[in-house]
Amino acid sequence: MSTRVTRFVLHAAFERGCRVLQNRNQAQRRLLAVADPTWRWVSAIGFAVAVGIAYFLAARLSLSLLTKSDGVAVFWPASGVAAGVLIAVGRGVRWQVAIGAMAATIVANLLGDRTFAGAITFALCNAGEAMLTAVLVERQFGSDFSLDRLRHVLGLLAAAVFGAAVSGVGGTLGFKLFHGSMAPILTIWQHWFASDALGIVTVAPLLIGVAAAARDPPPQSEAIEGTVALVAITMMSALVIFLPHQSWATVVPIALLFPLLLWLAARCRPVFAAAAAFIVALTIVWTTTFGIGYFGDPNLPITDRIRSAQAGILTTSLCTLVLAALFAERRRHEAALREGAARLQEALTAGAVTAFEWDARTGSSHRSENAANILGYDPQVPFTATHFLERIHPADRAHFKAQVRSVRPDSPSYTVTFRLMRPDGKEMWLEETATAGFDAAGHCVRIKGLTLDITERKRADEHQRLLIAELDHRVKNVLARVAVVAMYTRQGSSTIDEFIQALDRRIQSMAVAHELLSQGHWQGVRLADIVRHQLAPYATDANTTTGGPDVTLTAAASEALAMVLQELVTNASKYGALSIPDGWVSVSWECRNSGDAATSLIIVWRETGGPPVSAPTQYGYGTSLICDLIPHELRGTVDLAFSSDGVCCTIEIPLERR
Repeated sequence: MSTRVTRFVLHAAFERGCRVLQNRNQAQRRLLAVADPTWRWVSAIGFAVAVGIAYFLAARLSLSLLTKSDGVAVFWPASGVAAGVLIAVGRGVRWQVAIGAMAATIVANLLGDRTFAGAITFALCNAGEAMLTAVLVERQFGSDFSLDRLRHVLGLLAAAVFGAAVSGVGGTLGFKLFHGSMAPILTIWQHWFASDALGIVTVAPLLIGVAAAARDPPPQSEAIEGTVALVAITMMSALVIFLPHQSWATVVPIALLFPLLLWLAARCRPVFAAAAAFIVALTIVWTTTFGIGYFGDPNLPITDRIRSAQAGILTTSLCTLVLAALFAERRRHEAALREGAARLQEALTAGAVTAFEWDARTGSSHRSENAANILGYDPQVPFTATHFLERIHPADRAHFKAQVRSVRPDSPSYTVTFRLMRPDGKEMWLEETATAGFDAAGHCVRIKGLTLDITERKRADEHQRLLIAELDHRVKNVLARVAVVAMYTRQGSSTIDEFIQALDRRIQSMAVAHELLSQGHWQGVRLADIVRHQLAPYATDANTTTGGPDVTLTAAASEALAMVLQELVTNASKYGALSIPDGWVSVSWECRNSGDAATSLIIVWRETGGPPVSAPTQYGYGTSLICDLIPHELRGTVDLAFSSDGVCCTIEIPLERR
């Protein structure tokens, strides 16, 4: 009876304990379920407040520097704050950023004596601009956006231009409806567009770079070097502001500034270049506002000063970021080359090493069995130390002897690289690492070591040198072409907006060609791919046809034809067959043969069904580029004809071996 009672009591106690534990676990789960949403809400609110404060401070800074004509800020870094945070952190914070930006815009505008309706309109425009820019960047590049790729930098610029242009429409309506601005609508839109685009281009890269550096901090040496360069740039900027208002006081710091920017771009990660561009932008805005130096020349109209300042900010930021991306790509390529050389070294060490031992007292030597195969001698014939020394290249023999004789008890090891002539006449590079043994009197009695065949490593080093030289050449060519395009685009543009749009379009054309070449490892690009990419924004099955043999172009031909086709597409979309629904564009090509080999390529661009066209009385830069680039770059010919049926452009270039 007592046993049954005891079992009953134990069983009841066990069940009660299980129920207590179950109730406790359920309570903990309910607590976590309540706490987790609460924590998410607190985090979201805190993030929105932080973004709002940063946006508010940037907005107040901008609103203190207004143009008198329309009340639009000359420089709007707040747009870069919102867009930069969205791109750096991701879509998970889009509503926090939007709410923070809208709240900050409303408060900043109301403190600036603007109407509530106008403040609401501007808030919606600013938040929408940031979200649109971030969406475009994410859709094009995904979440893996970085400043160390040229394509990404150019894509950010394009997204900033588009977002600012769309936002400017709403902002212009807000000024005309609720602010009572007397300035023309186009002037208001231009100022809004330029200030917002510049804000994104200068501030967003800084935030993106800081976020990337937080995830992957730079080495200490690079951080110190970049910080020193930024301090130097800050000092140069301060000199421009605080030195006497004389010409030398402006020219000297500017002359010293660009080597510093080049230093940052070449040596450090893009975040340092972005920070430098931001410092320079603030300096330009400061000098423009307070009448200092070139940008603050009181003899110039305020409109000219503002446009000069905005052009200076755009040029400095774009060039700095592009240079930083190019150098970052170069560093990645060099790292890949070094990694390949390291793997090759490991393979050589594993399969091309011979062991040896030399007796200094008798002069006899012994090598491992694989030595005959590597060094090329007959294994049936003794290969003594004397024979080995005779095979060393005469130019290296004295150095080899000196290294061997330099061993002593306190420094018994040596490493020497030299050339060896194999019995079959082939020259090979060897690296010998050995350690000497000494007797009690300090005399060398034997040397043991390894001899490594490094012929392939030497070839790899030479190949690496050639690749780096080729990369340097390509970087210089890209920079030179960007500079020429920018210069002629500026000469052919009547407004800053026209300049920005034309420059962006041409740089995007170069970026497309660069991307196609990169995909083909710079070995060449199919002509069909170039035509398809350039026609893509406007082409449909109803308005274009393309066709021709499968032709692969060299890098130079790919870049030149991409730019020419871009100009033809642009002209057709504005004035030609692609500007109306019934227009038609045909792009065809064929090879001209001489014997069994193709010697030249003929490309025909033909427009039909478009508006009537006539030959222009004076060629602009785009038409001049079409007619002059092919003869200059590719030694080809261009026949550009204007008729009532439409434009017909025939291009013939020689085909070269890749």
